[in-house]
Amino acid sequence: MSDEEQQLKSIRWEIDDLDIRIQELITRRAECAREIAGVKRASSPELADFYRPEREAEILRNIKSRNKGPLHDEAVVAIFRQILSASLALQFPLQVAYLGPEGTYTHAAALKQFGSSIKLVALAAIDEVFREVESGCAEYGIIPVENSTEGIVNHTLDMFLQSALNICGEVSLRIHHHLISSEENLNQVRFVYGHPQALAQCRRWLDTNLPDIERIAASSNAEAASIAAKTPAAAATASESAASVYRLQSLASNIEDESNNMTRFLVIGKQEVDPSGQDKTSLLLSAANRPGALYEMLAPIAENDVSMTRIESRPSRRAAWDYVFFVDVDGHQRDANISKVLARLRDGHFLIRVLGSYPVGVL
Repeated sequence: MSDEEQQLKSIRWEIDDLDIRIQELITRRAECAREIAGVKRASSPELADFYRPEREAEILRNIKSRNKGPLHDEAVVAIFRQILSASLALQFPLQVAYLGPEGTYTHAAALKQFGSSIKLVALAAIDEVFREVESGCAEYGIIPVENSTEGIVNHTLDMFLQSALNICGEVSLRIHHHLISSEENLNQVRFVYGHPQALAQCRRWLDTNLPDIERIAASSNAEAASIAAKTPAAAATASESAASVYRLQSLASNIEDESNNMTRFLVIGKQEVDPSGQDKTSLLLSAANRPGALYEMLAPIAENDVSMTRIESRPSRRAAWDYVFFVDVDGHQRDANISKVLARLRDGHFLIRVLGSYPVGVL
């Protein structure tokens, strides 16, 4: 046996030994998760909270901070996400509704947040996701709320005007669009299907590489992929997972105009989430239509040293030119400074609803 073969054999023995030890530790961790489930059921069988977003966020943040390579943070977090998902399934199998079909970016966000050991329910519209959770048919839902280049998803904000559900978490997903098709090269493509936001995010690439090709809107990128799979000379702007689901090949990769293209998704449910140490609070605010009302409504945020990270206005649908405001601030509603803000707003007779306090998403 050569020196090289001997060296490789020694390293492989070490890998085999490490695999055994890792597996033993994962098994013991799963046993601990099952023991926790037993304690919770014994103390309050009807109120047992098996999924704790703040606890999972804390675990994943700690894992990320401990990582010293050579694996990237995202890879290490993804490995532990699957361990957490499988452990949760031993306690309570979650059912999560998402804006489908399979192969959408929302589908990818659901897997990133909950792992693969859950039951996913694909629904055709954002309002259907809300209703599925409201009815109790699903414990949680995943819906898109904003994109870093194309802005807010208005339908999601509008649903919070009608629904009493809470925001329990957020997921940020790096979006890479691919041009996928059953054709073999770009010269054969005559139509490009995609969600309107995806087509907009790939506008410059399409203008340069397929300037005379018709662009057709679809309800989702997964639907665009499904159409492309059945239509000669058609392509779709979609994800790698959609290409796999619909058995299409990628004619071009990463065709989005902005390399740092991110979409933020919200986790919705009936649960109120405890502080995790790095949290965000979403508020729904409204004031009478009078001079200075918006200033008076936002002043307590600045005066209590609270960082506002987003504000969006939407028609209230109560009267013409009457608006509500969706505001995100850093921190948890139980934090002292945010509690003071909420008290001031209520004393000022503003319409206020806390949509939820939840952990900042772990990238």
